[in-house]
Amino acid sequence: MFFDPMYFVYLAPGLLLSLWASFRVKRAFKKYSRVRSATGMTGAQAAQRLLAYAGISDVEVVATRGRLSDHYNPVTKKLALSQEVYGSNSVAAIGIACHEAGHAIQHAKNYAPLWLRSTLVPMAGIGSNLGYFVMFFGLILGNMGMFMVGAVMFSAVVLFQLVTLPVEFDATARAKRLAVGQGLILQTERVGMDRVLNAAALTYVAAAVSSLLTLLYFLMRAGLLGGRD
Repeated sequence: MFFDPMYFVYLAPGLLLSLWASFRVKRAFKKYSRVRSATGMTGAQAAQRLLAYAGISDVEVVATRGRLSDHYNPVTKKLALSQEVYGSNSVAAIGIACHEAGHAIQHAKNYAPLWLRSTLVPMAGIGSNLGYFVMFFGLILGNMGMFMVGAVMFSAVVLFQLVTLPVEFDATARAKRLAVGQGLILQTERVGMDRVLNAAALTYVAAAVSSLLTLLYFLMRAGLLGGRD
């Protein structure tokens, strides 16, 4: 269990995909954060423009610390943009800001996958912190009851990340459509925005794949998939 080559065989695809996604995000953001948008609009202004277009007046656009820490919190109704996005007028900044505004629009329109993801947050948090270790020690101790508890807990993480995919893809699609439709960027600038957002979407795919493969590995080691060796 401590030096199982199969562990690395199972997790290698997810790890490689994660590294590739991270590389693509950094490369795309670095490149297009240097390309000034023709409109000269900042990320904060772009987000506010889309919120106004959607008739949303109770969401606050704020600056937050951390590199690429941009997010929308449906509980506090705050759309937080990292400092390199909030005040930047680059194509990359506008794309990211529009993506986060897309989440706020999802919330306002009661987009079902977003509601489901929010519901899963507490369980996913517990599963992420404890599920892996409960499964691991369940196997070490030969306690299948403990293992199954851990597997159920970790399954919440997998489910959360799978539900996250349509949420992120939909927000990206909204951003691409509305950024041009509302005149935030020109059609000719779409290629840069698309590359940034597509790279970011790949990170969520990588996270889902990694978690799913981790769960499958433990189920295999427990003899629930493919037998026990």
